[in-house]
Amino acid sequence: MADNATTGTTGSRTGTGWSPDNGGLPTTGQSGAGAATATATSLAQTAQEYAGKVSEKVSDVAVQAKDYVTDKVSVVSDKIKEINFAELSNNAKEYARQNPGQTILISAGVGLLLGLLIRGRR
Repeated sequence: MADNATTGTTGSRTGTGWSPDNGGLPTTGQSGAGAATATATSLAQTAQEYAGKVSEKVSDVAVQAKDYVTDKVSVVSDKIKEINFAELSNNAKEYARQNPGQTILISAGVGLLLGLLIRGRR
């Protein structure tokens, strides 16, 4: 006759305690599919809680990003309004008259880059 105290076994598999059959994990009174279902439900609830927290953070970050972009767009549009294109065009023409060689090289380089960009998209 074996002593239950020395073998670590009990006649019943319910209750809380250590069981050698489950790798030393405490038992919860549930076995098999019931324990797995309870664990899965608990994990699903935890995942939903974290998803809610993450979505709150994402929406906060999205609002901040929208505000930042709106501010920068307004700054850029103000700068564009300040540009005098007639004066800029006259300055470019004057530079081209004073430095025709550089103007041709710059134009050729820009044309080559634009050609490569357009050709790369096909």
